Amino acid sequence: MKFAFVFPGQGSQSVGMLNAFADQPIVRETVQEASDALNQDLGKLIAEGPAEDLNLTTNTQPVMLTAAYAIYRAWQQAGGPAPALVAGHSLGEYTALVAAGAIAFRDAVPLVRFRAQVMQTAVPVGEGGMAAILGLDDDTVRAVCAEASAAGVVEAVNFNAPSQVVIAGHKAAVEKACEVAKAKGAKRALPLPVSAPFHSSLLKPASDQLREYLASVNVQVPSIPVINNVDVAIVNEPAQIKDALVRQAAGAVRWVESVQAMAAQGVTHVVECGPGKVLAGLTKRIDGNLIGASVFDPASLEETLKLLTAN
Repeated sequence: MKFAFVFPGQGSQSVGMLNAFADQPIVRETVQEASDALNQDLGKLIAEGPAEDLNLTTNTQPVMLTAAYAIYRAWQQAGGPAPALVAGHSLGEYTALVAAGAIAFRDAVPLVRFRAQVMQTAVPVGEGGMAAILGLDDDTVRAVCAEASAAGVVEAVNFNAPSQVVIAGHKAAVEKACEVAKAKGAKRALPLPVSAPFHSSLLKPASDQLREYLASVNVQVPSIPVINNVDVAIVNEPAQIKDALVRQAAGAVRWVESVQAMAAQGVTHVVECGPGKVLAGLTKRIDGNLIGASVFDPASLEETLKLLTAN
């Protein structure tokens, strides 16, 4: 048996998502460390909300990193074995790098807040949009975007599962692409409640600012191989890791290929570590032979521990 850990991105957050771990000192310590790094009470925000504050990307990104890493630490403390590979969806890639020892948690928390700020300000609020296209293959979605591009920039930015692709760009172009997609037989074209066209080329200004910020961040060689989003590659050199993070902000999340790459390396089990179960659901759709599991509360942690340590 060979297993990988994957870490979720934005969209999996919810008020009270760490409540089940309230009595675990390691989880409390992790949240406190993040609060100290930002000089903000993240514990209160996670436990009590309000949801509209939790859902602001400048809060969501550090909070999701913190929650998922806290759960990973709880896994380690429970005697959970180290995964053979790690990856993360979008923001989750930062959690994967922290879990792999490439970036110190105390450095990652302000880093992802900065990432959120520059991604948010790259495109004025209201000018960008994103939508999920269900029921069309990747090439058809790319063709849809090309057809709608007269209305502005629109690109396929998240390849999440077969027939589940997220597009992003200028609001008018995204709306046009949704119409074209439906005409081409999409089951659904759902606008997403996000504040910026994440992972589209419109976020190039964010990438440039991220490059400058990352120049002063200490990155080590990971102790666990990390499959990155932008190239579906495992890189060990700190400069290459930084470059992949820079390009990821304005580049597509190639999640289907990332999970397929795990399977190609002999991974049999993919464990989602963090709030929600979004990635576990995608795993089964990407490769029916993979066994998916989720660690999001003490009970699921215990269950996954049994699954992975059963001889």
